[in-house]
Amino acid sequence: MKKAKATALPSPLEARAEMAKLAEDIAYHDRLYHQQDAPKISDAAYDALRLRYRLLEEAFPQLAPAGSPEKRVGAAPARGFKKVRHLQPMLSLDNAFSDEDIADFLARIRRFLKLAEDAPLPFVAEPKIDGVSASLHYRDGALVLGATRGDGEEGEDITANLKTLACIPKKLKGHVPGFVEIRGEIYMTQDDFFALNRRQEEEGKPLFANPRNGAAGSLRQLDPSITAARPLRFFAYALGEAPESLAETQQELRGLLKSWGFTLNEPSRLCHDEKDMRDFHAEMEERRADQSFDMDGVVFKLNDLALQRRLGFVSRSPRWAIAHKFSAIKAETTLKNIIIQVGRTGALTPVAELEPVNVGGVMVARASLHNEDEIARKGVRVGDRVIVQRAGDVIPQITGVKDDAAHARRAKFVFPDTCPECGSLAIREEGGAIRRCTGGLICPAQAVERLIHFVSRPAFDIEGLGDKTIREFWQEKIIRTPADIFRLKRRNAGLCLEKREGWGEKSAQNLFDAIDARRTISLDRFIYALGIRQVGEATAKLLAKNYGSWQRFAKDMQAAGDKDGSARAQLVNIGNIGASTADDIAGFFAEKHNRQITGDLLEEMTVEDWKEPAAASSPLSGKTIVFTGTLARMSRNEAKARAESLGASVAGSVSSKTDFVVAGEDAGGKAKKAAGLGVKILSEEEWLKLAGS
Repeated sequence: MKKAKATALPSPLEARAEMAKLAEDIAYHDRLYHQQDAPKISDAAYDALRLRYRLLEEAFPQLAPAGSPEKRVGAAPARGFKKVRHLQPMLSLDNAFSDEDIADFLARIRRFLKLAEDAPLPFVAEPKIDGVSASLHYRDGALVLGATRGDGEEGEDITANLKTLACIPKKLKGHVPGFVEIRGEIYMTQDDFFALNRRQEEEGKPLFANPRNGAAGSLRQLDPSITAARPLRFFAYALGEAPESLAETQQELRGLLKSWGFTLNEPSRLCHDEKDMRDFHAEMEERRADQSFDMDGVVFKLNDLALQRRLGFVSRSPRWAIAHKFSAIKAETTLKNIIIQVGRTGALTPVAELEPVNVGGVMVARASLHNEDEIARKGVRVGDRVIVQRAGDVIPQITGVKDDAAHARRAKFVFPDTCPECGSLAIREEGGAIRRCTGGLICPAQAVERLIHFVSRPAFDIEGLGDKTIREFWQEKIIRTPADIFRLKRRNAGLCLEKREGWGEKSAQNLFDAIDARRTISLDRFIYALGIRQVGEATAKLLAKNYGSWQRFAKDMQAAGDKDGSARAQLVNIGNIGASTADDIAGFFAEKHNRQITGDLLEEMTVEDWKEPAAASSPLSGKTIVFTGTLARMSRNEAKARAESLGASVAGSVSSKTDFVVAGEDAGGKAKKAAGLGVKILSEEEWLKLAGS
């Protein structure tokens, strides 16, 4: 992971506001990119948001929400394809941008595994292909299912499309297990991409922004014949669900994939130490322009598969692999304008509109300027020639202004103090960096985005209520609050939706049926749908799991407004929920208007109590564990990861709700408190037995 550099940092209050806004922007662009293949910003601009968020989270880890973008992969599957639940999560890779980052990565692994500093750790190095991840299921050697990554937990069934690709074996060669899952990357060569865009232009169709965009758009066609006509290729690079006995090393696994008939991402190399890793990265960066496919870095995977399994995963990426990105690519262009966008939480964000410029193969036309302080710090003015940089092909940013005689004569940008959407006063919190509209639900930008969030797939997932329909219904005052959605059918005698342009009796009835199907919803989805700041999907599940029912959650969150009370103490004691997130949750319930809206909504539907997933059947499932002291057999991080993988919650302090305290050597006050409360204390050996390690 790239470390935050020694530079001026915002205050904690500013960081909190900026992190919330960045998380909101990232989630929005994830939906556009992964669900609709219709990004509004370049890959470079998107990853600049990611990097900025990561730098802030590293500097202020206590402010990180449980729903952090660092814990989320992709976006939920788009409508139009059958959903597929992955047998194992399909996660993304953490990034490194320097040799120092790689050294830190190796040190983290050694600490986690409790290895000596000079312990050998061979890695397999492979080119990082800029494509679309796919999962292939083979039963008795025959291809039976193909799926996209989606949000990492659930993807789209694109079997018919994948079967049109000659580069994907329909039947595996040689000896194969009864079932095996192959994972790899769908991509397009640069020559094929340019040829495809020429055909698109000749036929008067939209052009693709880059090879990755072309591959994604070609792959996710409802008509498989369109996919068959597109020049797609496939590299295999990993196994998903498969017998552990197939291979002992990553190198053996690559050989096995090749023997079954797959093409591998080459060239690859076994690196025995850090120097080998640096040398391979430098060599591939030098050869980058000579490759037929887009390559934005090198992936390093620990060669020992048994150690991979021990290391497991953290947040949205494996601990045993990393992508070392290539160095920065720069270009010069003109800053045409600075516009202000208003987000769902009312945050005003300045966006730089650029004269489109090719930066390492990607056309960059926009870049976020984050906030008014960033504009002042960089000194950018409309009309300036600016330097745009993408580090490792993923970090778009305006790094500076080209000095010219006219710069001083250009007007400084004046940040508005009113909302461009509704004209309400825009206030900057004391000590904060973000200016927010005070219009609330009277502001179209906020109200509409909140409703779009409410019906989104991770929330109520109402088929037929897309962005366009929500905006139309808002403008015509058909829907103003979430409860209005559930009243549509009763009000239709006056609305006559079936007579609207583009509608009919069937489409109107389908919408009513889709709404009725969501009159009962799980607690975690309901909490997420409310759009509370810093409460993403992961946080919503965490809250649902800890409080169990809506009645208890709502009651305790109102009580959590008292910062010195027991309800607030219990809230912040939940793993990954810090003071900042607790403030936003308690603040939501402190607002009378929010309580009225949820009360109105609950008259139209029912919230189910939390249910543990059926798969969570271990003796630790649903238990709360606290670790204290030093463990001899594994690091604290490995023990925590193991507990969470078995369905347990790991807390930082002991309370009457704690189920087990695992006491290592030199256990102190936590063990004493547990004994006083009658909480069961486990030795390390008892813990290992319970965890099946």
